[in-house]
Amino acid sequence: MQLDILNIEGKKTGRTIELPEEIFGVEPNNHVIYLAVKQYLAAQRQGTHKVKTRAEVKGASRKLHKQKGTGGSRKGNIRNPLYKGGGTIFGPKPHGYDIKLNRKVKDVAKISALSVKAKENSIIIVEDIKLDAPKTKQFEGILKNLNINVAGKKTLVVLPEYNDNVYLSLRNIPTVDSTVLSDVNTYEIMNSNYLVITESAAKIFTEEPADIVEA
Repeated sequence: MQLDILNIEGKKTGRTIELPEEIFGVEPNNHVIYLAVKQYLAAQRQGTHKVKTRAEVKGASRKLHKQKGTGGSRKGNIRNPLYKGGGTIFGPKPHGYDIKLNRKVKDVAKISALSVKAKENSIIIVEDIKLDAPKTKQFEGILKNLNINVAGKKTLVVLPEYNDNVYLSLRNIPTVDSTVLSDVNTYEIMNSNYLVITESAAKIFTEEPADIVEA
């Protein structure tokens, strides 16, 4: 898959990059994408929900009245779940929502997600973004030059490494997010309408596996 490298003004630089077909040109596995997204969203849940049982609510433990002879029903203490202020029956308890997914399955999901974006022509390769200082307006201008409507479309900017000025420039734009290539995940890819990859980050895909490990 060959793409033109654009500058921050949205014009072609005359350079191109060949993205590997084994990453950007495979037949997407939708079920694996679903599993990876499900795992990511499940991991975001805190699982701290908790209600009090009849053993934990306030109230005396004495029996309300004697068992027989009153003409009424049998009653225990005031903490009975049937009474107002009583405990809750089978309520939620703190627990994790983590889902185990094998590393190979995660890799297939990520490759499938990248192939989906490639088929949608939603991948944009731009030269390395260098900002002297954090400027949200300047960064919005760069996205506008790339024909990206930040008002209605979600954009994920993929960098080779963390850049403080870029991060501070885009964090106030609700529809734009950034990540480093090593941390990108299936959910972030599928949740974006545009995938903006900087030139240095895109070149990592074209390097030999040994070179990537050594770096």
